[in-house]
Amino acid sequence: MIQRQSHTSIPVLDQESAKTFYTEKLGFEVRTDETMKEMGGFRWLTVGPKGQPDFEIILMPIGPTPMMDESTAKQIRELVKKGAFGCGVLETDDCRKTYRELKEKGVEFMAEPAERPYGVEALFKDDSGNWFSLCQRRS
Repeated sequence: MIQRQSHTSIPVLDQESAKTFYTEKLGFEVRTDETMKEMGGFRWLTVGPKGQPDFEIILMPIGPTPMMDESTAKQIRELVKKGAFGCGVLETDDCRKTYRELKEKGVEFMAEPAERPYGVEALFKDDSGNWFSLCQRRS
């Protein structure tokens, strides 16, 4: 039986730039950064929120792989750049404060904090174009 999700992938245009964005702007920590020689030099790069050590986000480069040809990779890169992918909800205890802090660090927001039926939410993009909901749950 499945008990939990340990990893999720986010498609990124440049792993090094994404690593900088997620660590320096969002405050995540690097969990794994290994180059796998046996896999043609593939870089396994994961990050995660400091308060959630049992969950890792794979910063997955978009490129040809055994499961994806170059034509498909090109299409996905274009969709990521357009902001076509919502990659999840990141929770905070104070959405407005976190919004101000991230905005000061240069994070691009699509929507300012607003009251929603489920809490306070703002929307932002990572440096590749993926978007996230930044949410403070209603108490």
